[in-house]
Amino acid sequence: MCSVVPDYSPGFKKPPEILRLKRKRPRRSETVALSGESSFATTLKDSPVPPRLGPGSRRRNPFTNVGNTPCLLPEPSLVQSSTQRLAEVEWLVARNDVSSRSEKQFLKSHDKDGSTWKEELSKIATAETLIKDSLAISDTEVPSSPSFEFPADWSIKTRLLVTSSQSFAWADHLKAQEESQGYIQHCRATLINLPQSIQEPKLSTELRCAFQQNLIYWLHPFFPWLPLFPRIGADRKMVGKSHPCAFNEELQQMFMSEWSLSFTSLYNLLRAKLCPYFYVCTYQFTVLFRAAGLAGSDMITALISPTTKGLREAMKNEGIEFDLPFQGIKQKNFNASASPLETEVKKDTEKKLNEIEEELEMSGGDGSDDDDDGILWLMEMGIEDKIKKPDTISTKFCKEKNEMKLDHRPESVVLVKGTNTFTLLNFLINCKSLVASAGPQAGIPPTLLSPVAFRGATMQTLKARSINVRTQAHSHYKDLFSLEIVGPIMPHCLHSLSMLLKSAQNGTFSAICYTHEPTAVFNTGISNKQHMKESCIKELSNCGLHPNTLSQLALNSTLGKSSIRLLDMSDYLYTWKT
Repeated sequence: MCSVVPDYSPGFKKPPEILRLKRKRPRRSETVALSGESSFATTLKDSPVPPRLGPGSRRRNPFTNVGNTPCLLPEPSLVQSSTQRLAEVEWLVARNDVSSRSEKQFLKSHDKDGSTWKEELSKIATAETLIKDSLAISDTEVPSSPSFEFPADWSIKTRLLVTSSQSFAWADHLKAQEESQGYIQHCRATLINLPQSIQEPKLSTELRCAFQQNLIYWLHPFFPWLPLFPRIGADRKMVGKSHPCAFNEELQQMFMSEWSLSFTSLYNLLRAKLCPYFYVCTYQFTVLFRAAGLAGSDMITALISPTTKGLREAMKNEGIEFDLPFQGIKQKNFNASASPLETEVKKDTEKKLNEIEEELEMSGGDGSDDDDDGILWLMEMGIEDKIKKPDTISTKFCKEKNEMKLDHRPESVVLVKGTNTFTLLNFLINCKSLVASAGPQAGIPPTLLSPVAFRGATMQTLKARSINVRTQAHSHYKDLFSLEIVGPIMPHCLHSLSMLLKSAQNGTFSAICYTHEPTAVFNTGISNKQHMKESCIKELSNCGLHPNTLSQLALNSTLGKSSIRLLDMSDYLYTWKT
């Protein structure tokens, strides 16, 4: 007999034995196959087992009820679209070598300050933006018919994203000599005529110098730590960035006096036809001054947008005559679309309203006799409590309400012509509300933007960089090259860059344009003349623009309140979408 040790449990096992039992424990699949007590095994045993799928067949959905419902698979179109999106995401990550490294290894392989890492992330963001923006422009929109020229776009572009199947390596890493030559060519207004097609753009010094020449613009005032364009809606970008004239009145007066001299210098250049146009960007509105001979007008013009009732009243008090272009267009379109009966009824209504207003003005606003007769007649009808009689105050209020509806809208754009532009110049110089009195932009004079040099201006260049991406085309990937240009891109720059790209990219490229929306309304037509006289264009020959660019800007604008969003060139022909 075996002796029994006190306090000994026969079920006790040492830890090594437990680990040995765990290692010998069969897997779940073996347990399911061998055990007859499992309900899941019984279900699998009783239900029909589908045959083994071949390499080309679809996989069964494991989440469906095996015994009751058939196998449901997603539609092929959904699978294809999801696979395509997954491939795009994988490409965006893989092309920057982010997915193959951990975060620590990625940062170690780059610069200590993280500058290269930031550049890589910026490239990823640009590639994502390129895909989103190309998809955002709907294919259902019908582009314009192919043409050798595109209409003048007087809006300011904040960004230009050019794509092409050919490389933009010619725009990278300009040599010091090429950069200096581009500055000299711009200051001397050197006319550069490139050939229709350049075989080796990267080796063309003339092309690279012309590219640098087209990126230059002139700005006043200039604070390196403050972004001075755009000014409308830029408070968030300026928060926390102090400037010397914020709380110093003496500095504010000094800056404003210098700004007035620069503004006057620009206007004198415009009047002498040595400057084609310039912009005055305030924190509330933007002004576009154009020389005589541009936009189909034979006199100096100025467009202000957006405006308010207070600004328009102040201009009236200063004796400035102006028009509201979109009010006439809106009335004309309404009459054209209305039926003859509606037009007659509208005329009769306006006539009766005018008669009532004249009677009220002649009666001095009292109208006691008319009111008494009207009240007696309403009492006889029994509806004196249901009808409110009009008076001069309510009529005036309705007029002011209609005028205030235009405030801060594109329809509030104001057009000033001829000698009234000089009065507008003095009005803007002496206008106290031109400069913000509080907030991040307090004390900062308006931004002056010009394509040519003027007194007190600072030379600036647009930022440009090329990016190489890969996009999916059908069943394979193809290289897509892009060139990004950031900054205040003015109308002449958009046209001159398009001529340069036409030569460098063999007449095939596509450009996505980002518009500063408050300036899109500057594309409204201000004249019925389709072509200007050649004499007017010749007088502007010394304004520093290419003759082809000058001819384009001389045409009357046809875009209205819209602007060019997509500019495409194929086989040296332009098409565009607004």
